Amino acid sequence: MKKIFLTLLLVFSTLVMNAQDKYKDSNRIGIIFGANQFQLNSTNFNTKPGMGWNAGLSMRGNFYNDWDMVYAMQFSESNFTVATRNMFLANEDVNYKLAAAQVSLMLSYKVVENHLSLEFGPVIQVNGKLAIDKEEENNIINGTTLMAKDITDISKFNFYPAVGITAGVRHLRLNVQYQYGVNNLLGNLNKQSFGPDFKGNAGILSGNIIVYL
Repeated sequence: MKKIFLTLLLVFSTLVMNAQDKYKDSNRIGIIFGANQFQLNSTNFNTKPGMGWNAGLSMRGNFYNDWDMVYAMQFSESNFTVATRNMFLANEDVNYKLAAAQVSLMLSYKVVENHLSLEFGPVIQVNGKLAIDKEEENNIINGTTLMAKDITDISKFNFYPAVGITAGVRHLRLNVQYQYGVNNLLGNLNKQSFGPDFKGNAGILSGNIIVYL
């Protein structure tokens, strides 16, 4: 996982350096921090969205006429819950944590220069296994014979088309963005002998504050 994060950091650094060479007069580096709500959309499990955090860096530069190009690298921790039964057969929602890193390349249409932009583009995310509390690992997931720990090995690479809006002033802006995962987040489970096909797509709603230096 650390190697993947370092690779993404290298890719982002290369993009930033190339952008600086091309747009020295207009590039602005931004520091990102905020929150996210993660939803696993699946018919296999009863899930609920949870809140997490985001932090990262971005580079905004002129692209063409009223368009900017925004490069960003973001680290996050997302949460969601799955309905289970514990050893006493009592209902219990198990919280799953997802640590991830994203690289995005967004086109940004400037509705109002330095104040309001509409954005869209691709996001690539890499992540490790889902994490849960040790005492909840053997809970039985409702509607299945699986234990909570059985579904932690999810797909490591995810692709998210994203749309968003950024508003504020030159050096301080609020960004709201929605990402929807087009690939099967639970695809790895189908490689194991767990029974029916598993399918789940992630939806991530983020609200970030960006401080431009």
